[in-house]
Amino acid sequence: MRLAKQIAYHNKRYHAEDAPEISDAEYDALVRRNNELETAFPHLIRPDSPNRQVGAAVDGSGLKKVTHAKRMMSLDNAFNAEDVEDFVGRIRRFLNLPSEASVELTAEDKIDGLSLSLHYENGVLKQAATRGDGTVGEDVTANVATISDIPQHLSGNPPALLEIRGEVYMAKSDFAALNSEQETKGGKIFANPRNAAAGSLRQKDASITASRPLRFLAHGWGDVSGLPADSQMGVMTAIAEWGVPVSPLLIQVDNATGALAHYANIQRQRAELPYDIDGVVYKVDRLDWQERLGFVAKAPRWAIAHKFPAEQAETTLESVDIQVGRTGKLTPVGRLKPVTVGGVVVSNVTLHNRDEIARLGVRPGDRVIVQRAGDVIPQIVDNLTRDIDRPAFDFPDHCPECGSEAVAEEGEVDVRCTGGLICPAQRVQRLIHFVSRAALDIEGLGEKSVQEFFAAGWLESPADIFRLHARRQEILARDGWQDKSVDNLLAAIQAKRAPDPMKLLFGLGIRHVGAGTSKDLVRNFGTLDAIAEIGKRVAAGDVSAVAELTSIDGIGPTVAEALGDFFHELHNRDVWDDLMREVDPPAYVSNIRESEWTGKTIVFTGKLETMSRDEAKAQAEALGAKAAGSVSAKTDLVVAGPGAGSKLKQATALGVKIVNEAEWAAIMAAS
Repeated sequence: MRLAKQIAYHNKRYHAEDAPEISDAEYDALVRRNNELETAFPHLIRPDSPNRQVGAAVDGSGLKKVTHAKRMMSLDNAFNAEDVEDFVGRIRRFLNLPSEASVELTAEDKIDGLSLSLHYENGVLKQAATRGDGTVGEDVTANVATISDIPQHLSGNPPALLEIRGEVYMAKSDFAALNSEQETKGGKIFANPRNAAAGSLRQKDASITASRPLRFLAHGWGDVSGLPADSQMGVMTAIAEWGVPVSPLLIQVDNATGALAHYANIQRQRAELPYDIDGVVYKVDRLDWQERLGFVAKAPRWAIAHKFPAEQAETTLESVDIQVGRTGKLTPVGRLKPVTVGGVVVSNVTLHNRDEIARLGVRPGDRVIVQRAGDVIPQIVDNLTRDIDRPAFDFPDHCPECGSEAVAEEGEVDVRCTGGLICPAQRVQRLIHFVSRAALDIEGLGEKSVQEFFAAGWLESPADIFRLHARRQEILARDGWQDKSVDNLLAAIQAKRAPDPMKLLFGLGIRHVGAGTSKDLVRNFGTLDAIAEIGKRVAAGDVSAVAELTSIDGIGPTVAEALGDFFHELHNRDVWDDLMREVDPPAYVSNIRESEWTGKTIVFTGKLETMSRDEAKAQAEALGAKAAGSVSAKTDLVVAGPGAGSKLKQATALGVKIVNEAEWAAIMAAS
């Protein structure tokens, strides 16, 4: 969940606020990590997965919102030649083409700017809008009228309805001149040309936009009443003839070989280009093939962005600090002598864990190579002074925050503090988790409020939340709080005094007891008191209690041990007992009805059009079935929506019964 929230946060900073905090390479690495996790654990894919989001929702700019006639999509990324070859190979397989068949592509430089939609009617510009979240953008028509690259009237004979899409950008020389001017008059200094272009375009005062040297290059189209050609290259040529600028580096190539050759050519020219680019975009040239290939969640199957590799720099590792997270994980953070990497100053780098430090052999004082790419970035990729004779870094065996023992579980590389809820480093984050949407979901008590009340000494444990009513006047006296907001908060807290036992158990953040495990435990034992009792029995060394837990489907020795560890600690028992005096969670009442599907395994795949993935899972569980994320010989039914891929093929090969969404609805109605 943290990764998805992190990506959403940086999406908003980049697309909606024009104030990114990380580089494109860093962001790409977060997305790649999310993709890897979703591929490995498809049953954990969130409804708000970053793979289903484009850009960021527009808010707070004061500009009118515009709904796009056709969604403005994003692009999937390629990071090496193998990725590009895989892209062409997927096209051949999808279209059932012979392995030797030529796949013609267009290839052009990927401008690092702000996506823009231009809506023309009978050749006259009627509306211009930013991409926003892909569905709703901002109306910047008045501002676009000041950009000389964008014609108000098209030349020639364009279609009656034509939406041209492209990037607004600022040339490097214009950016330097603008920042010099801003510095002279004490104005805002922009971090890079993309930020300057985005901030300049999204102004409420069009005269400010007019004073900024913005430019535009088209890269495609959206809603259109008719096309002048049957190829990507043909239509882009026509767009240029109608008076809209397109990239001078746009060419047509054959297969991955031609694409990679043009990539190398553009990469050689990159530093000399008048504008910033961050890669090369390839698109299938034939429009009928584009139509057949279609789209995945947020991107077309027929296009991909081949990103440039991350840049590297040499610097000194000055120190290693240990940070403690919500789950107690001790994460080493390297403090670097600040160095510029890819246009961004880097001073901190994660070292992941104890094993990574040992692998790199890093110690304070070492000269290291830093790269802004990879799973977690920035990252150290090489230690240049490894062979110098100095003592190895001594990773702590006690928590630097609370002094509790810090240990690594068998088979794990991460070292964790055992202090749990008494550890101040963990306490705030655990309280934030406890009130989060997936846990107790207390409206009005978000991260900022938890931190505020913790700093004031009012929140030390979950039970303290339910004692905040005694501090009504103190809260009211703080900045930003009014009678209504305080009363709403206290009412929301009061409404959670009989909480969902599954959400409360999950909210406590017990190691290895996630949302799914919390459901399994509550459904099996019925009450939280019963769960506490068996946890205490495990803590006391009762082998039969471990056996009872591990006999539950989905509960293994790791969860049993974690539950025992939690109740073994007296301070955790005190926190539990204190909380139970404030809340009265009801016993679990099953809504599962006996049906022919009770005990069966059901897999949902493809795009579900009438319900969300969570709703589908809930429906299966209501029939007593298990909703699984992958197909196997044990699967009893596959519900396949549009776009179903490998799971559908696997189900067919295994002879598993397959139904569509309408047939599934009929099963639900009859059960």
